[in-house]
Amino acid sequence: MESHAQEVIDAVSSIRLTAVSLEYDIHGLIEQRLKNAGIEFAHEAKLGRGKRVDFLCGATAVEVKKGTPSPAVLLKQVSGYLSSDDVSDIVIVTKGRVKLPAAIGGKRVFMISLDRLWGISLP
Repeated sequence: MESHAQEVIDAVSSIRLTAVSLEYDIHGLIEQRLKNAGIEFAHEAKLGRGKRVDFLCGATAVEVKKGTPSPAVLLKQVSGYLSSDDVSDIVIVTKGRVKLPAAIGGKRVFMISLDRLWGISLP
């Protein structure tokens, strides 16, 4: 399984959101950034019965949350994704801030909080 976590993080980290961005809009921005970075992905990828992750880039899952999700609910959802043999790690993109363990079941969890990405964009 090939992880693309760092490439995904690099591609997504420059996204700037407006105050009214919808989750659908965030998906579009991420999709464009992944394409621009040359990262192959499946959108709304099925990982098994009842499990569909927003993006699957190789073995790296990407889950998008518009607001600040409940840590308990997100932990359960992410644990389900990481239980798949097709997933080696996950990048969670949120507009808010939430804390999860750095690894679940021996698989890495990366968090990107888009509200931290405001300010001056430097080259």
